[in-house]
Amino acid sequence: MVSVLPYGKKMFSLALTFNALLSIFYAIGLLAGYYTFHWSLFAPYVIDGALFWAIIPISIINIFPAVKVGKVRTGRLWFHHYVYGFIVLALSGAALALFTPISPTSLLTANITTANINIGRFFILGGLTLVLDDLPDVSKKLESTLRWMKTKAGEKRTTFHRIQILTGIVALYFFLSISAYLTQKPAEATLANFILIAAMLVTSLTSFASAKRKIWLNITKESV
Repeated sequence: MVSVLPYGKKMFSLALTFNALLSIFYAIGLLAGYYTFHWSLFAPYVIDGALFWAIIPISIINIFPAVKVGKVRTGRLWFHHYVYGFIVLALSGAALALFTPISPTSLLTANITTANINIGRFFILGGLTLVLDDLPDVSKKLESTLRWMKTKAGEKRTTFHRIQILTGIVALYFFLSISAYLTQKPAEATLANFILIAAMLVTSLTSFASAKRKIWLNITKESV
């Protein structure tokens, strides 16, 4: 009987990677509004909108443990995962370009509630998730580069472990601050903001769980 556990771990890993990319996407959009339209981002609970820059490195750091969770043997259907990822990216990008009045630069920064545009964004992030999950298989040169980066990270494993704990604390700060803001401003309790606080909660829990499992401390020089 085929075990479903590897597939469960793979789906969980993809969900965590997607959450990291979604967090980056939200941070870019909020920062664009902060600098372009002078949004007061969840003030005074978030003390300065510029703090949203922190979400980007926090999310990038969390991609490694997220991908590591999914390092299981599930086989593949016809192609590597990254092929499907590129297909999803291409189709989603083409659909947005043909059927929605949005420029490429606005895709990640514009505050748009239109359903079809956000569905397109969802699939673009999904395609990127599949590509990142299977990134070492894209090319031998890229695999070698990733292995070198992993080796270098291993040399600073204690530093990355401490940073991982810090990312959990910062993400928890955003979760609590934005949640507190929404309780005082119920008119701004939109679906987008609920997704943002959920993403921050997942990021925080992922960071603390990764630190507890000592993922960075146990990093080795094995193949990526």
